[in-house]
Amino acid sequence: MENAEIWFNKGVDFVVEFGPKIVGAILVYIVGNWVLKKVIKGTDLLMRKSKYDPTLHRFLLNLLGWVFKAILLIVVISILGIDITAFAAVIAAAGLAIGLSLQGSLGNFAGGVLIMVFKPYKLEDLIEAQGVIGHVKEIDIFTTKLVTPDNKQVIIPNGALANGNITNYTSEGKIRVDAVVGVGYDEDIKATKKVLMDVLTKHPKVLKQPEPSVNVHELADSSVNFAVRTYCKPEDYWEVYFATYERAKLALDQANIEIPYPHTVEIHKQG
Repeated sequence: MENAEIWFNKGVDFVVEFGPKIVGAILVYIVGNWVLKKVIKGTDLLMRKSKYDPTLHRFLLNLLGWVFKAILLIVVISILGIDITAFAAVIAAAGLAIGLSLQGSLGNFAGGVLIMVFKPYKLEDLIEAQGVIGHVKEIDIFTTKLVTPDNKQVIIPNGALANGNITNYTSEGKIRVDAVVGVGYDEDIKATKKVLMDVLTKHPKVLKQPEPSVNVHELADSSVNFAVRTYCKPEDYWEVYFATYERAKLALDQANIEIPYPHTVEIHKQG
């Protein structure tokens, strides 16, 4: 009976000392979770109205949720009377160890954050980075996925993208198509320029502004080379590029303007 009374008294003391703290911690946890859900829901609604990028939208909501949960956990622990100084030291040490082992991943994570915030490119943009040209298929927090013109998927770490050069062919809404066409030295330059300009202006995918241009580019060994330049939408680049050469050849043939090519000379000995 004496032992039972001792344990009972200890139980009462525990309840008296820690009961209010436990109840308070539970209440704070419940209310904190309720507030967290409301904040996440409100932020989600605000981002939808602001038409945030879907990837950035999802990432920011997840980040906000984890930050609030970490704060709530610290508050609950402090209410229970646990020394958070030692707890924080353990977390810091663990974080340092994890950070050292995941330096590359953390760099990619930071790169993903920078890309989502500053938006050097977005989904479906045609970009060139890290020696690869392709359309942006997906932007994750660690990597960006490109689809190349020959339909290959390339996955590039965001750390490398954020710290390297990025050429965005889509952001300006138009792209220049460069072609070089050579004709013989005996051909009339003005007539050749007119024929080539007609080729450009008659193509339905060539933009009116900026205007196409045809200029003498080089006096080569066996030809006068013309720089044929025009603008189109990025998605029409290859169609306009290939059509420029094909239509130029047909138009020059029709105008009897010679395109130089190597000739072979056969010498026959008379026996």
